[in-house]
Amino acid sequence: MGKITKKEPFFWIAVSCGLVIMLLILLPLIQMLTAPSFSILKETIQDKDVVRSIWLSVYTAGLAATISFLFGTPLAYVLARSCFRGKHLIESIIDLPIVIPHPVVGIAILSVAGRGHWLGQLFSELGIRIMGSVTGIVVVLTFVGLPFYVNAVKTGFEGISPRLENVSRSLGASMFSTFCRVTFPLARRSMLIGIIMCSARAISEFGAVVIIAYHPMIAPVLLYERFESYGLKYSQPVAVWLVSICLALFLILRILTLRNTKNS
Repeated sequence: MGKITKKEPFFWIAVSCGLVIMLLILLPLIQMLTAPSFSILKETIQDKDVVRSIWLSVYTAGLAATISFLFGTPLAYVLARSCFRGKHLIESIIDLPIVIPHPVVGIAILSVAGRGHWLGQLFSELGIRIMGSVTGIVVVLTFVGLPFYVNAVKTGFEGISPRLENVSRSLGASMFSTFCRVTFPLARRSMLIGIIMCSARAISEFGAVVIIAYHPMIAPVLLYERFESYGLKYSQPVAVWLVSICLALFLILRILTLRNTKNS
């Protein structure tokens, strides 16, 4: 493969484009992160409403990631190992939550969770409340986060040689035993990456959640309410803490990805 040298004009074009992108990302974030003083940040994190909303965001995002792990792992394995008619259609359906506008997600879930739909009536009879509940938040976060988990794990499964599974099966192991003892350990890093990506995406969700469950407030909803009511001064500290959590998640993601690359 050819190597770009510093003498070539394309190198400096690439560097310039990179600097523009870095400024576009970092400048607003640095301004926001440095605007609140340490005393304000300390006061904000001592606010029970802020702590409760951040904890609820982390908790519901974790539940969404757990559900994605339990139901998405078998699906990702089938998509990685099988070729069948309609596979591309299924993959496209899985990716739909990524491109659907966020308020549309909330409206779509509300249309089947309301009393006008048989599923909503069934939930009501079972005592399951979607609107204005933690359950509703988890449903929304699972909806938007699941594609990120499935795609990450599917890529991990595709990177594992089927020969290893065939050897295990030829020695008499069942398909389930082969998956648990051979495939699962080899794909665990991809699963961790998928869980982190799913959680990070879930933590950032706002548009769909605000339609399904304005209360109890997750961090993005609280952030929006404080901005609408009090402006930047009271919303920025909440944003700083929320961005810090997301940054920590993605740092873990990059570390896992780097280790995975070195071991491969």
